[in-house]
Amino acid sequence: MKKLLKTKFFAVPALVCVLALAACGGGDSNDDKDRANKAKKEDGVYTLDDFEQTKAAEGEAIGGTLNVGIYAPSAFEGVFDWQFYEMRSDADMIGWFSESLFRLDENFLMSDEGAATIDVSDDNKTYTITIKDNVNWHDGEPVKAEDYVFAHEVIGHKDYDGVRYDATFKNIVGMEEYHDGKADNISGFEIVDDKTVKVTFKEANPSLMNSGLWSYAMPKHYFEGVEVKDMASSDQVRKKPLGYGPFKVESITPGESVTLVKNEDYWQGEPKVDKVVLKALNPNVMAESLRTGDVDMVNQFPVAQFADNAELENVDWLGNVNNGYVYTGFKLGKWDKEKGEVVPDPEATMADVNLRKAVRLAVDYDELSKKMYKGVRFPANTVIPPTFLLYHDESNPGFAYDPEEAKKILADAGYEDKDGDGFVETPEGEPLEITYAARAGDATAEAVAKFEMQSWRDIGLDVNLLEGAVTDPTVMYDRIQEDDPAIDMYTAGWGSGTDIDQSGLFGKDAMFNYPRYIDDRIEELLADGMSDASFDPEHRVEVYNEFQAYINEVLPIAPTLYELAVIPVNKRVSGYSVDNANFEYGDSMRHMIQLNDEKPAVAK
Repeated sequence: MKKLLKTKFFAVPALVCVLALAACGGGDSNDDKDRANKAKKEDGVYTLDDFEQTKAAEGEAIGGTLNVGIYAPSAFEGVFDWQFYEMRSDADMIGWFSESLFRLDENFLMSDEGAATIDVSDDNKTYTITIKDNVNWHDGEPVKAEDYVFAHEVIGHKDYDGVRYDATFKNIVGMEEYHDGKADNISGFEIVDDKTVKVTFKEANPSLMNSGLWSYAMPKHYFEGVEVKDMASSDQVRKKPLGYGPFKVESITPGESVTLVKNEDYWQGEPKVDKVVLKALNPNVMAESLRTGDVDMVNQFPVAQFADNAELENVDWLGNVNNGYVYTGFKLGKWDKEKGEVVPDPEATMADVNLRKAVRLAVDYDELSKKMYKGVRFPANTVIPPTFLLYHDESNPGFAYDPEEAKKILADAGYEDKDGDGFVETPEGEPLEITYAARAGDATAEAVAKFEMQSWRDIGLDVNLLEGAVTDPTVMYDRIQEDDPAIDMYTAGWGSGTDIDQSGLFGKDAMFNYPRYIDDRIEELLADGMSDASFDPEHRVEVYNEFQAYINEVLPIAPTLYELAVIPVNKRVSGYSVDNANFEYGDSMRHMIQLNDEKPAVAK
């Protein structure tokens, strides 16, 4: 066996130097720099250089209650389990009390610093996972190897109705037989002892060397007697979730808040705050909640509101690049529930790639990023964001704003305005009406949607908002997932996580493949990126460069914007970082967050 850390595959530079526009290093907050002043910009356009990334622990911790705002345009669903959640706001809350078993280093490579260690076999197919002795569930029971296996048994069960059963799970030896009811257990798992389990995969792939392993345990003893089909709605998920993180759930106010108390038995040490209150905050009230001290920090701040709040004197601004992007998606098929795969529809409204290309070229996202977001969101050129330093192809030209070229593409493809109403008809002479689903959210959501639609109308496309308005995100995603025929295209965000594998959004059997598009070349590239050949980093870079170029050619989705994550932290809070390369503070070290004053600082 060999240590995962010693594999030669991911010899990549630290991701702290993410972009050409980014400053290397997070800054030492032990000095007297005024982070608020650093965020001021005379030209009103920001880059990562304008932010510190770390606020080190300062002074004496006083315990107390930390109030955290969770970005929630709509009420959170309250599905508090890693196996079943779908809404980001739910996940953002889960992370405070139920963490990953594995910690990633600055190269997105699993290390031995988390709640479990990993050894990998020489053929890269068998992983030995050992959960540390002092890692316990909040009810005092130890986190066991069987709990890790149980999470897979739930996701792979035939009655599982979540979204996570995908190609990665199917790659586990015996998983498909278990899923199909041909076996009572998953043969690829071998429990060595209470704390150690081996998992064997059918095929080795480079993402398993990265973060392709499922990272969470599920308390088997706690779900005893609950059928898989009933788990998502059970009290164990909705009312009394159990974790092994630094804080444990005390109470839940559905749709509004979750109150946590410190886990004195936490494996990394007793947290420095006594209590945490997680409050679901509509983005439109987030700035005021920070200003008044109602919340001490937020997990995500509306980028469109940053410029107007950059000089809040009661907070320090931390910043980093988000590992995701905003995109325009096109509904190009359906989801076959029986087969568990996407089925493209050649008759879909947006089936013609020329139509999709015109849509992307028609909008000036550079102007929009500066006008609406002051540079905190900036134009995207590919579906792999810049945080993947090794794989993001910054040489890819992306999509230059060119409305005249968009008009030419439409005309050459046979889209002409034949009745003089200002809008083109289809090549067959039929009216072309496009329905666009845009997410409600912060105060700029409607303005951004109108900016886009006017751009599309300017090239002759009759695009209208779904039911005449921006849509609640929960409702919108439900309708997209159900392939509502009323939706032709939509705007959405994709969090890329830490695994460069693109199967989760583009795979044939990926439920998150909301466009419902697949073709032979995409399947070939996805397979190549996970092949033995891609253990060679140069080959894998070539594969994903080609993948980025090909997606920009066929456009099942059109990437539009990348984003900086700007995180405000009240002056009384210290011991926190958003730096990927900082392992003393941050989201994997939340027990280190401390309060230095009984009362929050309040803006004048």
